Amino acid sequence: MVAVVRSLSSSAMQEEEWRLRCDMAAVFRVAARLRWNEQIGNHNSLMLPKRTPDERPTFLINPRGYLFQELTASSLIVCDLEGNVLRGDGELREVAFHIHTRIHLANPAATCVVHVHPQYLTALSMLAEPEITLSHHNNLLLNDRVAIDNFGSAPADSRDEGDRLAAALGDKSILLMGGHGVTVVGPTVEEAFDECFIAERTAMYQVTAMSTGRPMRALPEHHRRGFNGPWGEKIDARLHLDAWRRVLDREEPDYAR
Repeated sequence: MVAVVRSLSSSAMQEEEWRLRCDMAAVFRVAARLRWNEQIGNHNSLMLPKRTPDERPTFLINPRGYLFQELTASSLIVCDLEGNVLRGDGELREVAFHIHTRIHLANPAATCVVHVHPQYLTALSMLAEPEITLSHHNNLLLNDRVAIDNFGSAPADSRDEGDRLAAALGDKSILLMGGHGVTVVGPTVEEAFDECFIAERTAMYQVTAMSTGRPMRALPEHHRRGFNGPWGEKIDARLHLDAWRRVLDREEPDYAR
């Protein structure tokens, strides 16, 4: 994945940050509609552009205690990678700090980190032996991008656990977290969102097929794409998020305030 964190002038940075805030707020609202989050839990973060190369890294994230459906562009807080809140009202949830900062530090290309508990991916994570089958055409692109972590037995309550999760993800973009949920990373907001969206839809198909009790189809291994590059090179991630933003502009315009 190619990182998009880069140096910008002060005015350009302010414009870019507002654009990114609106994209992030849109993702929170869509995730709420799709019931991806666990009450006031779960969190999505995004590294912000820098004015100078030596400026300390900062990221946007949702403050503790808010439903995804409440969040707006201006309500997201800005933190540094030590967990200090630099701008905005509210606090950084401890588990969010341990997951997000450690992944951002370990993988600079993981500009956006989406951590949610969507129904079907989470259901697969609860199996004794979680597996993303090679059964749907989506799996041909997805499956080489998935890491499965079976060693997490409790919430991320330490930097060590955050580091372990970052190592488990490695160079993949999707981490299916055993007994927990999913973390998806990408070089942009739209790519992390879209990959999570398609992974959850594909998991829905798998769980639905498994519920019949009949054998799963196995697609030929030689049709796997073997692609680990930026998701947007293969999928219209930007167009997808833009489409959702048009819906939100009509139905929930306050997301962009």
